[in-house]
Amino acid sequence: MSDIRLIALDLDGTVFNDQKEITPRTMAAIRAAIAKGVDVIPATGRTETGVPEEFLKMPGVRYALTSNGATVVELATGRHLVELPFAPEVAQAVYDRVAKSGGTMGIFVDGKCYTDRYGANEGLDLYPPALRNYLKSTRILVEDIHAFFQAHPHGVEKFSIMYPDTASRDAAWQAVAKDCHVELTSSIPNNLEINAPGVTKGRGLAALADALGLDRSQVMACGDSGNDLAMIETAGLGVAMANATPDVLAAADHVTASNNEDGVAKAIEKFVLGMDV
Repeated sequence: MSDIRLIALDLDGTVFNDQKEITPRTMAAIRAAIAKGVDVIPATGRTETGVPEEFLKMPGVRYALTSNGATVVELATGRHLVELPFAPEVAQAVYDRVAKSGGTMGIFVDGKCYTDRYGANEGLDLYPPALRNYLKSTRILVEDIHAFFQAHPHGVEKFSIMYPDTASRDAAWQAVAKDCHVELTSSIPNNLEINAPGVTKGRGLAALADALGLDRSQVMACGDSGNDLAMIETAGLGVAMANATPDVLAAADHVTASNNEDGVAKAIEKFVLGMDV
């Protein structure tokens, strides 16, 4: 059994099953790890408002890593241990390219996600059905997304754009990559997530581990998609879900069961609770 003291858990495709539920077995494993004095944190591309309250308000959950590592917040105080928004000029360069690329755009600012009327209505059809209720309940409608962006030049944490097909996403990805030195990832098919240079879940996780005085060998991370790759590589024990993308599977130290088969629970039971699973 490893001396794990910090567990970072991606949500979509990892903690959540395909119905966006946290199963009783997974909840029990998380609670058991916390009872042993292990910090368990959500490590997500979502904003803090997008993390379900059943996780955030679980006794013993002290921190949340959100917006792909742009923010790490201490939940009891609201204090930001990590705060890594775009420089205004870089955010402007990214916006200029993605604003004309089609799709539906969400702009993450100060822990919230903003979108326009299309993104709050017809644009939701571009997302998997299981995500739509989450998007409806957490995205804030602004009438003019361009005016909103211009009014918030210093606080942009992330851009998230959903495209109707992979070709459109790839064209936008290439256009941004050509002219902007930024972090480009994807968490679901046809999605493009853009963070400031060097901002990844891995960087946020490393900063939290350092703040807690932990060695990397004491850190475990579970994930399934491209925006999890950096934290899988950063953690001393990187765990890929069986449903993970090929790059995450290749980088992981261990592959657990899928998100529909209590993969997170099985990893915690094996490496933290010392159970024979």
